[in-house]
Amino acid sequence: MVLKIKASPDTIGGDVDEGYGKVADVFRRNLTGGQEVGAAIAVYRDGKKIVDLWGGYQDGRKKLPWKRDTVVPVFSTTKGISSLTIAVAASRGLIDYDAKVADYWPEFAQAGKASITVRQLLSHQAGLAAIDLPLTLDDVANPDAMSAKIAAQVPAWIPGDNHGYHAVTLGWYETELLRHADPAGRTLGQYFAQEIAKPLGLDFYIGLPDSVDRSRVAQLHCWSRAEMLLNMNAMPPRLVVALLNPRSLSTRAIAAPGVKFLEEYNSEELRVMEMPAANGIGTARAIAKLYGSAAATGDTDLGLNSKVVDALSTPAVAPANGLRDKVLHVDTMFSLGFMKPFPKFVFGSSQRAFGTPGAGGSFGFADPDTGIGFAYVMNRMGFNIWNDPRELALRDALFHDVLGVRTQS
Repeated sequence: MVLKIKASPDTIGGDVDEGYGKVADVFRRNLTGGQEVGAAIAVYRDGKKIVDLWGGYQDGRKKLPWKRDTVVPVFSTTKGISSLTIAVAASRGLIDYDAKVADYWPEFAQAGKASITVRQLLSHQAGLAAIDLPLTLDDVANPDAMSAKIAAQVPAWIPGDNHGYHAVTLGWYETELLRHADPAGRTLGQYFAQEIAKPLGLDFYIGLPDSVDRSRVAQLHCWSRAEMLLNMNAMPPRLVVALLNPRSLSTRAIAAPGVKFLEEYNSEELRVMEMPAANGIGTARAIAKLYGSAAATGDTDLGLNSKVVDALSTPAVAPANGLRDKVLHVDTMFSLGFMKPFPKFVFGSSQRAFGTPGAGGSFGFADPDTGIGFAYVMNRMGFNIWNDPRELALRDALFHDVLGVRTQS
């Protein structure tokens, strides 16, 4: 059962720059009003940290306080980190978004996938949202085994005709693309750690290393099956129907090896795996700093070139058959590994924004027009697939109340 706690204001730490107090007010209300167990929010603007708040409990049952260095699993918010890793590789000439995936990874060409481009794959248009061959955690831990199994997958639709959320598989395909394009043959988690996290000082991990003190990792407080059923109205109705069928594409797309319940992401076995679409662990500060570097004009720390920044900022191009997502069963928009704003999910100041939300409510994104990098993380799982009410209130306080650009919805 999802834990409900009204955190004391005394548990809140951090600070905000002058003029951003409305964001702090919402964060305080979320915590003291019983909507959170523990959470953090961070915002960077033009490369400068302007909001950095944390509070509540990293373990609500034990009443262990959420500290400045508490890290937490962020589910699909990881996709944005992984896709920025691909963007860095593209900026360095290792990957071309318009090249064929098989140009880097010849085995990928089997089963009718020879013409799929990197752009199509990253935009969830490749039809590879679920893997038919059985997968185990041992496979996930063995890049060669994973490579062979996912290369054999037959697309569920003609690539480019439709799109559907590659909830777990996107990260596996991204890591194989990068592993084949990188002269050193590194996995995505390794490349991110060495080429991005270490130089930028980011406290974020795709595959939690032994060097991270486990006492820093927040405990996820997840909902029961009964609570999920009672809150199905937070999800698109057709998605709810699809999830009741264990053989549906939607159900198979969100399945991860060794995972039956979300609580299992608290296990050490899953924490140490590299699942670049689903199991990143880190701080809001790290996510916001990374997105802030991607959004800041003239930033040199991350090393994105102008061509790649323009590509990430360009509005999404819909697949041939329109925006209806074959996994989520609602209109969505994706580009180069990120969600882009669409009528059901308006974020940032314009259509140039890009980012990814995660199960339970976390969200990280870049807003190039304001130079903002935004991140919210939490350990009390919510029910919305995006626009969690806690996160939405914080984002709206920033973009509508403080910046005065547009209402978030």
